Amino acid sequence: MPSFLSAAWSKSEVREQARRLGLAVADKPDSQEICFIPDGDYASFVERKEPAVARAGAIVDEKGQALGTHAGVHRFTVGQRKGLGVASSSPLYVLKIDADAGTVMVGSRDALEQTRLTASGVNWVSIDAPDSPVRVSAQIRHRHKPAAGFVRALPDGGAEMTFDAPQPAVTPGQAVVFYDRDVVVGGGWIE
Repeated sequence: MPSFLSAAWSKSEVREQARRLGLAVADKPDSQEICFIPDGDYASFVERKEPAVARAGAIVDEKGQALGTHAGVHRFTVGQRKGLGVASSSPLYVLKIDADAGTVMVGSRDALEQTRLTASGVNWVSIDAPDSPVRVSAQIRHRHKPAAGFVRALPDGGAEMTFDAPQPAVTPGQAVVFYDRDVVVGGGWIE
């Protein structure tokens, strides 16, 4: 490896070196996609790897009333609004996915909002697992603005976060990261 490369460089320092060297990727936008799925067709990729997921199921409202059908829960994510395949007089969002039952629950944007979450597999990075609630901000998605509240450790190695204000699309399976200003306090997986 060339001696001018360093693992201690920030992304902006690497980009500056790329500019200095005249590399075309110096100003390339950060990728938000999965690099090994260049066409962006995630559903087909998942179906090729695990054909059993391509199981049709119901799209239901919050009362369990069937609104339509789908070709597999792997095609949806909590908070999704577009491409649901059901007509409605008001916008619908994915509220919940039950992979075992094969159902996708949809509803209003308001129904997406949560004031708390639990996380599993929590790693406390800059502090020991707190015995009592600690004031932090939590980020629940890549582009989510960190939201203030309190986090406390749970006896099972998890954590509970209570937000000051409701947050949209708190999604099971996504990462949550807890911050004290710019310092990572810890993080885990949203249950």
